[in-house]
Amino acid sequence: MTGVQTCALPILINGFQVIDKPSGMTSHDVVAIARKRLGTRKIGHAGTLDPMATGVLVLGVNAGTKLLQYITAGKKRYLATVKLGQLTSTDDKEGEVIAATEIPTDIAEAFAKQTGKIMQRPSSVSAIRIDGKRAYDLVREGENVEIPAREVEVYDLKILDIRGNEVDIDVSCSAGTYIRAIARDCGGHLTSLRRTEVGKFTIDQASEEKIIPMGEAVNAIFPIRELDLLETNEVKFGRSLNPSGKSEIVAALTPNGELAALLEDKAGRAKPISVFL
Repeated sequence: MTGVQTCALPILINGFQVIDKPSGMTSHDVVAIARKRLGTRKIGHAGTLDPMATGVLVLGVNAGTKLLQYITAGKKRYLATVKLGQLTSTDDKEGEVIAATEIPTDIAEAFAKQTGKIMQRPSSVSAIRIDGKRAYDLVREGENVEIPAREVEVYDLKILDIRGNEVDIDVSCSAGTYIRAIARDCGGHLTSLRRTEVGKFTIDQASEEKIIPMGEAVNAIFPIRELDLLETNEVKFGRSLNPSGKSEIVAALTPNGELAALLEDKAGRAKPISVFL
C-alpha cells in the first residue's frame, strides 16, 4: 500500500476492512480517511499501530464496530528489526539515544528469554492511560513515566536474520505485548515494525476496496451457530434460545448466512448480548 486512497465506494455495508497502514500515519489518520471514503463516521479500529509501524489495521464499519473489542483481544503477529547496543527514549528509532548497551554474546538466547509468559514493562510512550492521560502525552509534557510490568505471552519468536547488531524477528504474541519492549529488554530498539496478523485477519486480506461482510468475518472470531427461521425471529426480539453448549461467545447466523446476534450461555439458556437484525 503506497497510500490510503480517498475515492468513494458505491455502496455502504456493515463489516470490516483490512488496511495495510503505511508508515508515517497514525491509526486515527487511517480511520479519518476511511470515514470520508466510505461516507460514514461510524468507523473504528482494532489495535493501535504507532506512526512508524506498517501493516494490518482492522477497521470496523458501522455495525462492525460492535465486534472490534473481540478482535483487539486476539493474537497478533509482527515482523520487526531490532538494533542492539543502543537504548532510545522511545524504544524505537524515532527517539533520542539515551544509553549504550553491550550486545549479547548469545543473541538467540537473549531473545529466547522473551518468549512464553513474561512480565513486561510497557514502553513509556505507549497509549496506556495513567490518571486519565495517555502515557505518551505525559512524556511529551516532560513527566517521568514508569508503567508497572504486567503479564503478557509471546507464543513464538523466530530470529530470521542477524546482520551485525541488527536482528530481524517474527513474533506471535498476546494482545497487550509491546515489541518495542522486547527490543528494549534485549538491549536495543526497534528500527522497523510491521504487523502481519490480527487474530485471523492477515496482511493478504488488505484492500481499500473490499468490505468483509459481518457473516463472513465472524468465522474468524467466534464459534458459529446456524439458526433456523424460528430461532432467527426469537433472537430478533432479544429472546433467549436453547443453550449453544459453548463456554465462549457464539456468533449466530441466519439461514441466509447473515449475522443475527452474539449469544452467551447463561443459566441454561443462550442469551443475546448483541443483536444485529
